[in-house]
Parts: sequence; structure tokens; C-alpha cells
Amino acid sequence: QVQLVESGGGLVQAGGSLRLSCATSRITFTMFDMGWFRRSPGKEREFVAFISWNGVGTYYTDSVKGRFTISRNNAKNTVYLQMNSLEPEDTAVYYCAAARSRGPSVRATANEYEYWGQGTQVTVSS
Repeated sequence: QVQLVESGGGLVQAGGSLRLSCATSRITFTMFDMGWFRRSPGKEREFVAFISWNGVGTYYTDSVKGRFTISRNNAKNTVYLQMNSLEPEDTAVYYCAAARSRGPSVRATANEYEYWGQGTQVTVSS
């Protein structure tokens, strides 16, 4: 059974940092592009960041550009989201997701992703 397990969430003050991790198992990690999404209370799930299977291609939603960095370690089957300069508006449950790579195209919509983690809560206090 494929598993994606997020960790690293928590409570942080505005301006602080967190690093989320998503460990995967039972997928050939290098065949998958990876994404991070988030859902805030009362809002729909939102795309946050994308990374291609080889780590060369990345893409971010405008609100996190310059503050968040997505990366991956293919030897550890893990994708990361480094979040700096956190704002209260970043408060959400963060999910990682996996999509089979189909070449050099950005995957920014949830329905492109096949596997999902259970989410990790990030709370930013003002």
C-alpha cells in the first residue's frame, strides 16, 4: 500500500520557520512529480508548490514565492517544504501529493495527483 507521511508541522510565531517532510513508501519515487497543497479553515484546498521528479523543475503559488522552498531527496524517497517568514495566512493543514511524471510540465491542480498524505497542521500565530 502506497504511503505518504507528512511531518514537521506545529505552532510557530509570525516570521518564524518550519520545515515539512513527506516520506513516501511503495512507490518508485523517481517516477513521480511531487506537490504540496494546503487547506485553511473554510477554504478550498490550495496548491502551494511543485517539484519535478528529478528536482530540476519547481513552481510556487504567488503567495509563497520567495518564502517557501520545495526540495526532494530521491535517495530517501522524501520531499520537503522549507517555510520561512511565515504569516498567519499560512495557517492550514498541509498535504503532500504524488503524480506520475509525464515530462516537463508543472502539476498545479489537485486532480493531477494520484496519491495523498494525511496532512500536517501548521499554525502561525500573530
